[in-house]
Amino acid sequence: MTVAVTGASGYLGVNLVRQLVADGETVRALDVARSPHFPSGVEFRKANVLDPESIRAALTGVDTVYHLVAKITLSEQDEIAWRLNVDGARNTAEAALAAGVRRYVHCSSIHAFDQYRCQEIDETSPRSEDGKIPVYDRSKWAGEQQVQEVVKAGLDAVICNPTGVYGPTDFGMAGLSRINGLIAMATRGRMPVTLEGGFDLVDVRDVATGLVAAADRGRTGENYLLAGEFCVMADVFRRAAKKAGRSGRIAAVPLRAVLPMIPIAERIGKRFGSDLISAGSLAALVASPRIDNAKAVTELGYRARTSAQTVDDLVEFLQFSRTQSQRA
Repeated sequence: MTVAVTGASGYLGVNLVRQLVADGETVRALDVARSPHFPSGVEFRKANVLDPESIRAALTGVDTVYHLVAKITLSEQDEIAWRLNVDGARNTAEAALAAGVRRYVHCSSIHAFDQYRCQEIDETSPRSEDGKIPVYDRSKWAGEQQVQEVVKAGLDAVICNPTGVYGPTDFGMAGLSRINGLIAMATRGRMPVTLEGGFDLVDVRDVATGLVAAADRGRTGENYLLAGEFCVMADVFRRAAKKAGRSGRIAAVPLRAVLPMIPIAERIGKRFGSDLISAGSLAALVASPRIDNAKAVTELGYRARTSAQTVDDLVEFLQFSRTQSQRA
């Protein structure tokens, strides 16, 4: 049986493809460009989720689909992100139903839940519907709704919601993920100051195994939160710096001290093509909700490794990658 992965050349995609190959699966990788980091034997097909004919042809003869395609952004508005995360979700789910796919796993995000209103989030928590919420959050919830409509039409699908994904192996086509990129800065001694606050972070390898477990044991139409560990970001950066042989002396600035400057910083970031500093990103740090993943643990047998292990493994990966680049 053939297993297909959309967005296979991305950060999570490459890790999932490697996991599936290690499990003995026949994998068809779907994306707009091929990653050079796929294991041998992986079939690649160029496919665009915004082109229904393209994705329908790519899913012919497939048993299981893992849909990972998404655009992650911290911007308040982003038309491309909305189309990819909503229309792309609908197109792929409909193509899977038309192709007679046995099982469909939709990778959403914890951002599909309204983290600004909840101190603790589980699968029953309020969703990202408020128009003031950043576009990524709203689009991930809207994408889930599109998939649920296709479930009503007969698609056997399950939805997973990872928290902040980080860790090795990061070969994403667009470079390091945001979280990994910040950790990489800390390992080079380029982060003397950061902000207070934290997120629930989950190892990319645990997300991959969680998605596979959802395909095997998840209940049709259900959501499963794939969480890791709540991490104070300053502590993550300090551990990474020390692991890399740096001092680890990183100061944490109180959020209340920077919140009044956000509108100005956001405008400056937009001028330089960056969405790293935005009202949405800072609001998430302020909210810092805890995530209850008991449902995934109980029903999927899901387990996540510690933040300490992930940070150490990531630093070793980053150091190895730098060494390889210097030799090239």
